[in-house]
Amino acid sequence: MDLRIFTEPQQGASYDTLLTVAKATEDLGFDAFFRSDHYLSMGDVDGLPGPTDAWITLAGLARETKRIRLGTLMTAGTFRLPGVLAIQVAQVDQMSGGRVELGLGAGWFEEEHKAYGIPFPKEKFARLEEQLAIVTGLWQTKLGDTFDFHGTYYDLTDSPALPKPAQQRIPVLIGGQGATRTPRLAAQYGDEFNMPFSSVEDSERQFGRVRAAAEAAGRGPDELTYSNALVVCVGKDDQEVARRAAAIGREVDELKANGLAGTPAEVVDKIGRYAAIGSRRIYLQILDLTDLDHLELIAGQVQSQLS
Repeated sequence: MDLRIFTEPQQGASYDTLLTVAKATEDLGFDAFFRSDHYLSMGDVDGLPGPTDAWITLAGLARETKRIRLGTLMTAGTFRLPGVLAIQVAQVDQMSGGRVELGLGAGWFEEEHKAYGIPFPKEKFARLEEQLAIVTGLWQTKLGDTFDFHGTYYDLTDSPALPKPAQQRIPVLIGGQGATRTPRLAAQYGDEFNMPFSSVEDSERQFGRVRAAAEAAGRGPDELTYSNALVVCVGKDDQEVARRAAAIGREVDELKANGLAGTPAEVVDKIGRYAAIGSRRIYLQILDLTDLDHLELIAGQVQSQLS
């Protein structure tokens, strides 16, 4: 079971804060540092000092880290043209020496689009399908060949399909709870399927749909990695769990029901339940980025038991 650190910088984090967390992620032996792709805070927080761009952040971290994987859960398809996104991600992959992964989703938070003048189209999912075809198609085009795509929303003619990533294939993550279209896209384009903030039972059901879609697409279901994203709140005792829950404005019982919360033993046990249904990777949503002791506890008493 891989444990990855997943941050939500729109809730309030500077680049320097993210760099500190990314370096701790690397030093403590976690597998990867991921971040969300949002420009507006959610809930009762001021979001200060303001948003940071996902791929600019990852470009900086690519030069400041050496081992950990770097990526997004999920890049919003509404934020970037697919050709531009392919260039950005390939460049950051080169800058990192081949450590980048791309989570790509349709985009959903209408208020942030209004706040920053970003179009919010109705047909987001159909656009996402074309975006996935273009981004992966550009990367897969052989050197010296050109790439063409003529779709409903995007039109590319004689693209040199450059630059190329450092990796032969950048892993593409697709996630979500949709019963039909999401599994189909994951089966067609995904290297990993991620189930966000969901129970063991719901995850098992959705993993089954993705596995069936992969078989229908002529792929082996085990060609994909299956993963979960879950909020985490670990303490060495009940008092520390309660303190960390209060710091992020959540209730302990709710966190235990909907995330990974409690003592290390409790959290290891619940991770085991996800592992039993085929999850091989957990993205730990860290909401208090100033609490590096939290990361140390997870590394020392949770991650160590999983490995």
